[in-house]
Amino acid sequence: MMRAIWKPALLILIIFVNFFPFSIRENEVFYSKEVSVLVYHHIDDHQQGGVTITTKVFEDQLAALDRRGYNFITLDQFRQFLLNKRDVPDNAVLITFDDGYRSFYTNAYPILKKMEVPAVNFVITKDLEDPLRSLLLPSLSREEIVKMRTEDPNIEFQSHSDSLHAMQDGKPMLTNKLVKDKLVETEEQFKQRIVTDTRTCIRKLKELNASEAVDAYAYPFGSFDSQTIELLKQNGVQLGFTTKTGLTTSHTDPMQVPRINTGVPYVQGNTVHSLIKQSLRHQLQPIS
Repeated sequence: MMRAIWKPALLILIIFVNFFPFSIRENEVFYSKEVSVLVYHHIDDHQQGGVTITTKVFEDQLAALDRRGYNFITLDQFRQFLLNKRDVPDNAVLITFDDGYRSFYTNAYPILKKMEVPAVNFVITKDLEDPLRSLLLPSLSREEIVKMRTEDPNIEFQSHSDSLHAMQDGKPMLTNKLVKDKLVETEEQFKQRIVTDTRTCIRKLKELNASEAVDAYAYPFGSFDSQTIELLKQNGVQLGFTTKTGLTTSHTDPMQVPRINTGVPYVQGNTVHSLIKQSLRHQLQPIS
């Protein structure tokens, strides 16, 4: 009698696992008291590029992480962990986006909302003035940011500069003095430019209630130095996000947060876990 019941039950379980693998969640602890900060840029099913992935790949990545037992956290949880030494769940992951492309609203946000995954997007705020300036790669509008914030407070928007996401003579504008009419900026002019841009960016985001606290900044092109870090800190920035690879620990410099680039075509749903493990192993290697 028991065998007759047991066989159909096993068959049902096998079918369930095969067709609904997302419902089976692992509980292995890969790391504790650390956070993997993942970075994306553009989610699109038609365009191709070095920092563009499809909606299917993006959703597959999030689903694979969830199955593996990763825990998605909010920017505020990350802030409390790094600045106030609060605990985070094991296998903690923070999802970030750079550049504020409209595809975040049209393609990424519906997936994040459906899966109840928090995220933060670092916005170039000058693009708010004319989000359709680039028809090929339009930017988020003020209305879209407000709508997302109203629907889901765990979707936040932070600074990627106002107008410093640009190069002059092949050098990032955030960390280099500009040359105009063959004249190089003075030290005071350079400092004032960074301060004015930072204040403008933060003001625009605060006007949209874009985050609980507008105090995070993703460095344009990943370029930063001690001087610009100090200028940003003096103007309200507490968290600086880089393009360096690694995991964030409680000892990480809050102005030099590493991130793992998972928004590239070669990182599929079943490989994002391996990329995090690779970053973790690299971090644990002794310094020679």
